[in-house]
Amino acid sequence: MTRPQRLVLVVGTATEVGKTWVAADLLGVARRRGMVVAARKPAQSFDRADDPSGYDSVLLARATGEHPDSVCPAHRSYPAAMAPPMAADVLGLPRIELSELLEEITWPSGIDLGLVETAGGVASPLTHDAASADLVGPLAPDLVVLVADAGLGTINAVRLSAHPLGSSPLVVVLNRFDAASELHRRNQQWLETDGFDTVTRVDEILDRLTDDDATP
Repeated sequence: MTRPQRLVLVVGTATEVGKTWVAADLLGVARRRGMVVAARKPAQSFDRADDPSGYDSVLLARATGEHPDSVCPAHRSYPAAMAPPMAADVLGLPRIELSELLEEITWPSGIDLGLVETAGGVASPLTHDAASADLVGPLAPDLVVLVADAGLGTINAVRLSAHPLGSSPLVVVLNRFDAASELHRRNQQWLETDGFDTVTRVDEILDRLTDDDATP
């Protein structure tokens, strides 16, 4: 099966921490550096009243130049604002199995950077039989990007979220970081003392990947 040269899995400490915005920004930076990119959102859910231009698949497709249905198959878009398997139940749709989602994650040839974005937090249900973190093993990403809010509670959230991600290379993005905030600065320092690799800009994520490419 075709695999991107580099594969990144984007997860979050919770919902609404900015996973999709971080992912789209990362893809945009990569394209501007001349990389061929693609994104996959295995399943997404949303409120029926939401503006379609703000769907995760649409934002990611805009960043990659793909069609939204290539990013997230139409049958995996659930118009109910809850975890995808719960949305499927409410809508009377079939169960979602992890094996099915994995089979649907396919890539065209020649992709330099492939990005998979999960739904909700690390432990949030992605399918009826798996959480978002359960993608790590079968996908074997080159890098897991854990998106966290920079403010109150982030140390607890990062520590708890990192555990189920196993030993995969991990970088923590402190989203909405304000260098003028003492709290944000101290949160970053504390996490780095814990041993976490933290960044506050998406270009730093790409630097981690390209540094790996340069390693003999």
